[in-house]
Amino acid sequence: MCGIGPFVTIPTMVAVMGGPQAVLGWLVGALVALADGLVWAELGAALPGAGGSYVYLREAFQHRTGRLMPFLFAWTAMLFVPLIMSTGVIGMVSYLGYLVPGLTPAAGRAIGVGVVALAVLLLYRRIGEITRLTAVLFAVMLVSVLSVVVAAYTHFDADLAFAYPDGAFAAGGPFWTGLGAGLVIAIYDYLGYNTAAYLGAEVRDPGRTLPRAILVSITGIMALYFLLNLGVLGVVPWQEVASSSSVASLVLERSWGTTTAQVLTACIVVTAFGSVFAGLLGGSRIPFHAARDGLFLPWFGRLHPRLRFPHAALLAMGAVTAVGSLFTLQDVINVLTAVFVIVQSVAQVVALVVLRRRRPDLPRPYRQWLYPLPCVVALLGWAFVYYSAGPRPVLLSLAWLAAGGVAFLVWARRQRTWPFGPLPA
Repeated sequence: MCGIGPFVTIPTMVAVMGGPQAVLGWLVGALVALADGLVWAELGAALPGAGGSYVYLREAFQHRTGRLMPFLFAWTAMLFVPLIMSTGVIGMVSYLGYLVPGLTPAAGRAIGVGVVALAVLLLYRRIGEITRLTAVLFAVMLVSVLSVVVAAYTHFDADLAFAYPDGAFAAGGPFWTGLGAGLVIAIYDYLGYNTAAYLGAEVRDPGRTLPRAILVSITGIMALYFLLNLGVLGVVPWQEVASSSSVASLVLERSWGTTTAQVLTACIVVTAFGSVFAGLLGGSRIPFHAARDGLFLPWFGRLHPRLRFPHAALLAMGAVTAVGSLFTLQDVINVLTAVFVIVQSVAQVVALVVLRRRRPDLPRPYRQWLYPLPCVVALLGWAFVYYSAGPRPVLLSLAWLAAGGVAFLVWARRQRTWPFGPLPA
């Protein structure tokens, strides 16, 4: 969940929101993420099948639209999950530029593609070996983030951190005009709390483990991001933050010197790689389990004959990640946000409501607090995020969704399922 995101998006967030008030944008994003996390918590505890959303959508909508919704989720996941990993690659390359001055854009893109290939190669092994490697990457992530936080607060200047421009919060001021774009960035940084649900069939006591993992992740990361963002703004003037390509390295250099900054920047690069690694691990399970359950294209249901992991899905997502790493960070964030909102975020909130009405007897080890208020907050938040992504990403998301609808019709005809066959009983 915590990879390169905050290290590369703090400058963009400060730029679009016009000053240190960007810190409040992260808190607004946390509210939307927490409301959505409560949706994931109930669904994950009640239906802990591998694949996450496609299981929830299948159970909620199969009696009206057959396999359409889980198919569309797997289809959109094949784009938005690897694009999330692409942002990690882009961010990693930007910090490599601090370690290797003069790194050209072409060389950076080539390195990014090579990083994706390395991640896929390391994932080409049994899950037990991956667990140990993930623990190491998680430890490096903690060292990276906490080092920047400590460096910032040992040289913190409140006058810098709260140097709001005139009229920052006035009607029509930079906070309000930039909130939409800022919320898109904030939501991107919180993404990852749902990864545990993708592995629901591979964890012990999912009814207790999944809600705990989701809610603790969101609240913990919210506190960490708040400290990180406020700390950065307390060391570097916000105008300088807004134009920086490696703001964490800048904070470390001004606090502890160039040598320490270089060492910890190397840790940030490893952190970025860890986020790509973990995302491909969890994301590759989505199309695999959907295909194995007869809800998606069968090619993605293939297991490696010896190592027994979903290698076809992993290779496909790795390829999309590599292509996405060739574009700009802002473009990739906007597109991936628009793509996942419709089928995963909005439809999943509706799925929770439908399942409460259709299957009141479904065992629910965890029930959403203050239901249905979090569902309403999540729906309003996602609608605003979708609109704020911009017209081009919205059109691209609709085009991808339409292509998925065509692919579903071709697949459904071959499978002789709805609308070319009967609905599930």
